[in-house]
Parts: sequence; C-alpha cells; structure tokens
Amino acid sequence: MSAIRNTIEISRSPEDVFSYITDPTHLPEWQDSAVSAVPMGDLPVHVGSQVVVTRQIGKRRIPTTMEFTELDPPRSWHIHGVDGPVRPEVQGTIEPLDGGTRSRVTLAVDFEGHGMGRALVPLAVKPMVRKEMPRSEEKLKHLLEHTAV
Repeated sequence: MSAIRNTIEISRSPEDVFSYITDPTHLPEWQDSAVSAVPMGDLPVHVGSQVVVTRQIGKRRIPTTMEFTELDPPRSWHIHGVDGPVRPEVQGTIEPLDGGTRSRVTLAVDFEGHGMGRALVPLAVKPMVRKEMPRSEEKLKHLLEHTAV
C-alpha cells in the first residue's frame, strides 16, 4: 500500500515545529480523531519512547501503542504502531524556508493491518485519514502561527 502524504508550510522555525509536533501531549489539539496521547515515560521523547494514542473511529475508541523509532531534530521523526489491528507508520520531515523563519512540513502515513485490520485499512482507515489529514495540518498551522509554543 502507498503512504498518504501531505505537505504544508508553517510560519514558524523548524525547531518550534519539531518541538510541538513531536510532543505527544499536543496530538489531540491538532488531530480530530485523537482523543488522548499518553506518554509511557518521561518527556521529551527519545528513540524508544512509547505513547498510547487513543482515537475515535466511528463510535469506538481504539488505543494503539506508538513507538518513536527515529528522531533527528529539527528535521525528521518516525513513529511506528506496535500493537492493535491497525498499526500506523508515520514519517515526518521539516525543511527550513526563508532562512529558517518558516518551515515546510511533510507527513507520510501508512498502515499495517493485522487480523480484522487487514480489511479495515483500505475500507475505513485510509479514507478517513485522507479526509482528516488536510484538516489536521491546517489546524496545526493555525495553532503554531497564532500561539506561543
């Protein structure tokens, strides 16, 4: 399956964007389906940090444990789902623009289905993410450009 990829430009430095976007406690602020994101250890995150992300999918709340597998501040990160029927793979990159005063953020999301998740990924999960992702990125942009990090 191919990843869902979106890019947005944000009028904040790569350092500010990276700090905000890799702090899992902010996830419910900018992603509509994220009900909660609870770190399973100390912040800031590091390679190996795990977070339990609970998402509202239809009428169900589904928790998934996510693990940070790569962190290259302020340029990139990779998060991998380690349990559940639908395991996300999220790769993020940040490119500096205008001498580092602005950022280009690219998010690529794919999913690995296990058990019933094999059917859910193409039928329900990917269509939902394709619809939600642009809204989430616009919300992220608004939050970062209009509030202090």
